Amino acid sequence: MRVWGLWVLLLAAGGAQAQGKVVIYRCTDAIGQLTVQNNTPCPKGSTQEKRVIEDAPVSSAPPTVITGPGQYPNPGPPAPPMHQPVSSQLPQVARPPQALPPAATAPSPLPKSSIADADRLPPPALFECRTYDNGRYLNDDGKPPQRCAPLQTTGLGNVGTGAGVACQMVDDQCQRIPDERLCDNWKQRLREAESALRFGRADNRDASSAEFARIQRIVVESTCGK
Repeated sequence: MRVWGLWVLLLAAGGAQAQGKVVIYRCTDAIGQLTVQNNTPCPKGSTQEKRVIEDAPVSSAPPTVITGPGQYPNPGPPAPPMHQPVSSQLPQVARPPQALPPAATAPSPLPKSSIADADRLPPPALFECRTYDNGRYLNDDGKPPQRCAPLQTTGLGNVGTGAGVACQMVDDQCQRIPDERLCDNWKQRLREAESALRFGRADNRDASSAEFARIQRIVVESTCGK
C-alpha cells in the first residue's frame, strides 16, 4: 500500500488568552500506527516528526485527547475567538460507488444476441476491491481512485467541531476474481447498474443508462449470455 501523510491542522481559537508557540508531533509506533499530538513528544520507541507553529493561539483549557473514533469530550459552549481559525480544506477524493442492495423488483430479462455460442468469448477481468473501512465493491480496471483515511489525533482540539483533522491517502486493496466466478459477478454488476438506473438521481440518469448498456452488452455477448 502506498501511503502519503497528509497534514490538515485546524487550530481552534476559542478561549485563547495569549499567543505562543505550538509544537506538533507526528508519531509512528512499532506497528505502524500514526498519531498526531500537540505539545507532547512521542512515546519512547516511536518514530517522531516535529513541526513548530509560531504565534498560534494558546488555549487556557487543557488539551483535548482523542483516543478512538466516536470518543469526543463535551467542550461546552465555545468562547468567542480572538483570531480567525486557521482553516484548510481536505482534498476531494473520488470514491467508487458502493455495491447497491438487490433491486426491489425482478431484474429485466437479458436481450437476445445474434452471436453463436461457439463464437462467444469469456468476459473481461473483474476485481473485488475493499476499502480501509471494509467497504466492498466490484471494479473492472483494477485501479480504483485513492481515498483519504482519517488518522487518530491527540491534542488538536475538538474534532467534532472541525478543530483538528488529519488523514492519509490510501489505496483500496483489489484482487482479481477467478475465471470460474466471472459470469456470476458480471451479472451482479449488471443488477447493480440496473438498480442505479431505476432508483438513482435524475440528474445522473444519462451516465447510469450508459453504464447499464455497457455492462449488459458484456454479459449478453460473452460466454455469460449462453
